[in-house]
Amino acid sequence: MRVAYIFSTGDAHYLLSNMIVPQLEKGAHGFEVAGMFFFLDNTFMLVKGNDVGERLASLARKNGMLLMACDKCAYERKIYDNLVEGAALGCFPDLHKALGGAGIDQVITL
Repeated sequence: MRVAYIFSTGDAHYLLSNMIVPQLEKGAHGFEVAGMFFFLDNTFMLVKGNDVGERLASLARKNGMLLMACDKCAYERKIYDNLVEGAALGCFPDLHKALGGAGIDQVITL
């Protein structure tokens, strides 16, 4: 199954750092992740030097997974120009366009 994640809750860092990222690194997640979209303070995870963001950037380089931060959220937090390599800025229309042909079976919001 091919999925996309949207991270909007305060528990997203815990879920990523303790569950999802380690599973992806081991090839044991069970889903093929096409992309991840980050809202509000979750955009801080995509800042250069953040452990979770750097690990996700490494995974994205290997498998082509999309990493996107909400543009408005990143601008409000003044981090728009300091994201991990390969992370994009955008809004839902940009996310839809980027993942439109990815064959997503399910979108999971955490």
